[in-house]
Amino acid sequence: MTVAEDARSAGRMIDPVLALDALYVDDQLAIVNKPAGLMVHDSALARGETDFVADRLRAQFGNPVFLVHRLDRATSGCLLLAFDRDTASLLGRLLMAGAVEKDYRAICRGWPEAEAFTIDHDLDGGPGKPLKKPAVTRFQVLARTECDWPSAGFGTSRYALLNAQPQTGRFRQIRRHLKHAFHHLIGDTSHGDGRHNRSFRMIGVHRMLLHAQRLAFVHPHTGERIEVTAPVDAQFARALALFDDDSGPL
Repeated sequence: MTVAEDARSAGRMIDPVLALDALYVDDQLAIVNKPAGLMVHDSALARGETDFVADRLRAQFGNPVFLVHRLDRATSGCLLLAFDRDTASLLGRLLMAGAVEKDYRAICRGWPEAEAFTIDHDLDGGPGKPLKKPAVTRFQVLARTECDWPSAGFGTSRYALLNAQPQTGRFRQIRRHLKHAFHHLIGDTSHGDGRHNRSFRMIGVHRMLLHAQRLAFVHPHTGERIEVTAPVDAQFARALALFDDDSGPL
């Protein structure tokens, strides 16, 4: 029985509520759609948490799993993993070489002046890691909207839907780069703007609006091009509905 067949068999035996949506599975690797609010693995930031993506995936696939990269607890979308150390190492090299295409959807406060812009701003490694390293993120504005609720002395509030392509992998890079540009990510309780976060909670959006929408790379064993897109959840879809349908692809 192959890993993919094992995964299907194991997936039938675990609680469907705990199973993650598998976007791609073969004998060496898989890509799953991580839900917002779920930590990837146990760490010093877990603070008593007992439910982790890594544990769920081991049960779901019935195999050891090696996480190739990380997503913040509040971020949803494409998460890449391997079923053996050699594949994990090869995928890690692809990431380090910039050979993995990553596209995120983000909703921020305000309207960026340019339709496409790059933030090149060094970032530290997070708590306990003060050394700053180069960090670069490319952004494209996909759509803009203006909502009829007030903010900061204005009668309305403006928001932009962005595509974000991190060129480096620093701690909370997209979130911190948007804060640096004064276009705070909606729903971000650490680096965002509380007034706008509250406005979105009033319309039923209680999550951070950052979603790892797409991953694309060449399979390290077969040479096949792998490309997957992760659908958004209901709350992110509710936020997307604020933008005009004809403003561009979502």
